[in-house]
Amino acid sequence: MSKLYPTYDRFVTCLRPLTLLIAVICCSFYKLHAQRLDAIGKEKPIKITGGLGLEQIAYWSSGLGEGRRDPYNFFLNGNLNIDLYGWSVPFSFTYSNQSNVAFSQPFNQYGLTPTYKWVTGHIGYSSMNFSGYTLAGHLFNGIGVDLAPPGRFKFSVMYGRLQKAVEADTSRPEIIPAYKRMGYGFKAGYSTGKDNIEVMVFRGKDDENSIRPVPQGYTLTPQENVAMGLNISKQFFDRLLFNAEVAVSALTRDTRAASDSLGDIKAPTGGLISKNSSTAMYTAYKTGLSYNGGHYTIGLGYEWVAPEYKTLGAYYFTNDFENITGNFQLRMLKDRLTGALNAGVQRNNLHNDKLSTMRRFVGALNISFAATKKMNWNFSYSNFQSFVNIRSEFDYLNELTPYENLDTLNYTQLSSNASVGFNYNISQSKEKMQMFICNVSYMESSDKQGGVKQASGATFYNLNASYNLQLIPKNMSIMAGFNANRNSSLDLVAVTFGPTLGVNKSVLNKKMRLSGTLTWNGSFTNGENTSRILTARAGSAYTIKKVHSLNLGVTALNRQNTKGSNKKISELTTTLGYNYNF
Repeated sequence: MSKLYPTYDRFVTCLRPLTLLIAVICCSFYKLHAQRLDAIGKEKPIKITGGLGLEQIAYWSSGLGEGRRDPYNFFLNGNLNIDLYGWSVPFSFTYSNQSNVAFSQPFNQYGLTPTYKWVTGHIGYSSMNFSGYTLAGHLFNGIGVDLAPPGRFKFSVMYGRLQKAVEADTSRPEIIPAYKRMGYGFKAGYSTGKDNIEVMVFRGKDDENSIRPVPQGYTLTPQENVAMGLNISKQFFDRLLFNAEVAVSALTRDTRAASDSLGDIKAPTGGLISKNSSTAMYTAYKTGLSYNGGHYTIGLGYEWVAPEYKTLGAYYFTNDFENITGNFQLRMLKDRLTGALNAGVQRNNLHNDKLSTMRRFVGALNISFAATKKMNWNFSYSNFQSFVNIRSEFDYLNELTPYENLDTLNYTQLSSNASVGFNYNISQSKEKMQMFICNVSYMESSDKQGGVKQASGATFYNLNASYNLQLIPKNMSIMAGFNANRNSSLDLVAVTFGPTLGVNKSVLNKKMRLSGTLTWNGSFTNGENTSRILTARAGSAYTIKKVHSLNLGVTALNRQNTKGSNKKISELTTTLGYNYNF
């Protein structure tokens, strides 16, 4: 079992970010050059705001071989914002002893985002978004700037390291090796309010010399990528809106591969990428059309992403799919009744070169109705269907013509969701408020193979109901609730239900807030009781002079199981936190 308190070395390490924060604050008081000459003498030259927080968590358990968390964790976080004649420079950090491993470097990601009028800078660790097909929020360590001057033009540019080098270690398979990856990008936009156009270019490249040769068994290769995109939107007659996005990505999957004039892509890339036998070009496009008729809105959308489309400016990218979507929204009865209908069809295997093809249908309906000033209803329903056509691999290898469809397997997955919500304001006065809330949801999933419904599948029911009472003069609120769910799958039926009681009260002129919650639930499997759980929570929060705050929380859990080796389990979690804002 690990120690309850951190060691001296951990304590010293914990103080490093705090020392750096204090140094930044102290340095900010040195003589600084003014950036807005017209503001000198009219306002304070420098304004510093921020905060510092420390939260500690202690954990104890009985009846478990190993606890569900570490016996002790701490989280230290801070933020600082320096405002100098309109220049805003924010800074933040977070440090914790949780999940520290040999190759991690706590407090190694920092960034500044200074702003002044229509200029926003990105210094250090930051992220920028050009489009979903080019640079899509990827974290980088470098520099960037967004320019949005008065007028119709906007510009963005970035340069930095997208990925740091990580050496391979065959003795530690959890470490994933990586090449150092650098990237830069540019985005320009022009807008008239109704009409918009944006052009963007992103380039990323791995440094194959940033790590030692990768041992056999790894699939890592140095890559290079250039992604270019074009976004346009135009409004017609103040009601009809058209938008379209087109992107092209040229990707070299292995920069070490030999050049092949016959296999090289012929499309122009402006010399931004080194082409060889592993280079390929992919396309993606998305378009939409919507009409606003006042009390209703109708729209259509289409998206196509080529198989294997990839950009190094995104962490993850879904490709090889085609989407066709439609939506309709309606408002009636002076907006008391609102509804929205969405439907779409998706398919993959766009080049028909895979053994299986999947088609999906999604439909969703949402309705909200304010029956009276005290009563509100919400209803939602969605249906998801996934159709897969699977061919035998031998049929694929032995087919005589591409039009044959021998011995295919049709597999369909169905999923339906429905929910009803009800809110009723029982009473409302200066002394008290009463409200009743109830939500019921249902979900069913099933499978069909060859048109025959299979025994697999599951059904879920869920019920949440609560009564809320607020005693305004006493600064007190009381909540009584009941929760239940039922899950059935094959020969298994599981039911869990139980009540909850909660109380909140403010004391000491609302400087201290006390809270407590008691929950009990029982679980049954095929009618047999399997466990009973009692959970008690208590907490307090105290504010001192509006800048200091202390919070204490205790959670005790007692679980009794009728089966298994751990028939009685007890857990106790205590949290203690302090926050200072200036």
